[in-house]
Amino acid sequence: MPTLDDVYQKFGEAAEAAQLLETELGTMLLAARCLDEGLLKNTNPARAGDILGSVNRQTLGQLLKSRNNHTQPLDALDDVLSKALKERNRLFHSFYREHNFRRNSEEGRALMMQDLELIHSTVLDAYKAVLALNGVDLDSVAGIKPPTRHLPI
Repeated sequence: MPTLDDVYQKFGEAAEAAQLLETELGTMLLAARCLDEGLLKNTNPARAGDILGSVNRQTLGQLLKSRNNHTQPLDALDDVLSKALKERNRLFHSFYREHNFRRNSEEGRALMMQDLELIHSTVLDAYKAVLALNGVDLDSVAGIKPPTRHLPI
């Protein structure tokens, strides 16, 4: 049976997936906006900084709305991204309120874990789909071990 620590760990894993999705969408939007404004040919660090600041301030929901003007390839992912947004918002805004005292029993924690698995899976599927648009198959690189120490840049 899952412990409360297991629940907290799974919550963290689901939260990480949500952050990864948000970061990837933000990166795509940043690139698209910089391309639209010709900043790759005519550098303008101040304008690029303004765009980066604007993108960084956006929530996942705002990024999904902003993409409509800049990232048409994401249109095919509307359904998976909408589900991910719904689950992300539920995770951060109401998960513990919905489950309330379930944390205090083995059966309750098991239900919480099932729900967290669903949330994590939904958000991770959306992240993988967005990565696939950029030519990255997350499942194929999953077995590659990262360096064990930080390398100089």
